[in-house]
Amino acid sequence: MHGFMQHPGVACGCGGCPDATADQGRRRFLCSALGGAALAAAVSSAEPASAQSTMAPDDALKAMMDGNRRFIEGRLQSLNEDLSILKAKTAEKQEPFAAVLSCADSRVPVEFVFDQSIGQLFVVRVAGNIATPEIIASLEYGVAVLGARLLMVLGHSNCGAVKATIDGKAVPGQIGALYAPIWPAVNAAGNDLDAAIDANARMKATLISRSSTVIGGATREGKLKVVAARYDIASGAVSLLG
Repeated sequence: MHGFMQHPGVACGCGGCPDATADQGRRRFLCSALGGAALAAAVSSAEPASAQSTMAPDDALKAMMDGNRRFIEGRLQSLNEDLSILKAKTAEKQEPFAAVLSCADSRVPVEFVFDQSIGQLFVVRVAGNIATPEIIASLEYGVAVLGARLLMVLGHSNCGAVKATIDGKAVPGQIGALYAPIWPAVNAAGNDLDAAIDANARMKATLISRSSTVIGGATREGKLKVVAARYDIASGAVSLLG
């Protein structure tokens, strides 16, 4: 379906159904990076993260949107923080309050966009903000081990990956591998680039929530909020997608 069988181990991307290959990919990632026992130990023994230990998911979202408002108004606070102190505090461990799946586009500087500094955001970036098993595994780490209270899938205006998928032209190297996970959004939105960008962000947020027992469980327990959003490159504004 959608040609996904040509890419074993790539998550379905439809946003409507869990994919067994996603579970397999996540297991491979976690086993190779930490080992099953090590991951369990990390989760159980991790110290409460001061950056988010008292922060509710809704408060985490508010902090992000307040930061975006400061970014738009040109009154960033994060740049005024003492970097030497921040580096010292984060040298041994990280305590992000939010995780963000963003496009790799160089015009989307996530920390600036939300006026957050070192150690506050766990950012995973890939062209088209797609959700492969490896991407989902990384986000699971941000939630299960680091304690992120918010997970945001952030699309952006004029996304080249979505536009290329709509055009469907031949591309060099392995760039075409990005098409398959974005096709469902294009199929749903047609050739409307803006609608496809929004649909892609929504579908990836749904896919991550449904295919990950870690993220889905944290959401059901009220420990995590998963949202889709869109960043407008021209204005700098982030809009939440319902």
